[in-house]
Amino acid sequence: MSDKINSIIEDLKSLTLLEAAELVKQIEEVFEVDASSVTNTNMGMMPIDTSASLSESSEEKTEFDVILDEVPAAKKIAILKVVRSLTGLGLKEAKELVESAPKLIKENMSKDEAEDIKTKLEEVGAKASIK
Repeated sequence: MSDKINSIIEDLKSLTLLEAAELVKQIEEVFEVDASSVTNTNMGMMPIDTSASLSESSEEKTEFDVILDEVPAAKKIAILKVVRSLTGLGLKEAKELVESAPKLIKENMSKDEAEDIKTKLEEVGAKASIK
């Protein structure tokens, strides 16, 4: 590191917590960044762009969740078998999941996968939805 950077680091080490918080506020204002939005330590601070968040909300959803809404008592065993095959859960866990409907079965999957799972559940008598 250069002498200039070493000097800055030494100055930063001498700051109190209150001074450090004030420094962060000043950096955010001067450079128009939000230090709280940085989650990866290898990533630098990014300028705040409110137009990006607006365009995200108008984009089409790409990840879907499948919810088991209703399980008719007469179809419970068939539904339990399908839930086990879809989730890889053991018998006890799958039974608890089926009995506690409405319940999330799978999350963050493509629309095609979600539709396929919903169809499999409905074929054995369950009521399912995609969110």
